[in-house]
Amino acid sequence: MTRYLISFDDGTMNIPEDILGQVGLDAHAVVRQAQEAGVWIFGGGLHTQQATIVSPDGVITQGPFPETKAVLGGFSIVEAVSHDEAVQWAARFATACRCPQEVREIMDDPLI
Repeated sequence: MTRYLISFDDGTMNIPEDILGQVGLDAHAVVRQAQEAGVWIFGGGLHTQQATIVSPDGVITQGPFPETKAVLGGFSIVEAVSHDEAVQWAARFATACRCPQEVREIMDDPLI
């Protein structure tokens, strides 16, 4: 089985306030389905434009960084038998969250 990152850009989730609660319920329903199917690993939403950057030399820079063009808004990690299965889960999240989802394969690290 391969792990996949399913994510969305923060700027794509422009949900009207009156349906935001329903979007949350729908997204949690898909998480429960993924848990029941045994594919769910981990996931969550991220606060908008807040980050701490630690460079290789140890310099720490505090966010936010408004000049950033794309910011990860949330993610799910699933373990699927194929890329097609991961895409099917992404489609469920896209419907529930009312925004496009990106699917990327996570590289296997044989040392872990």
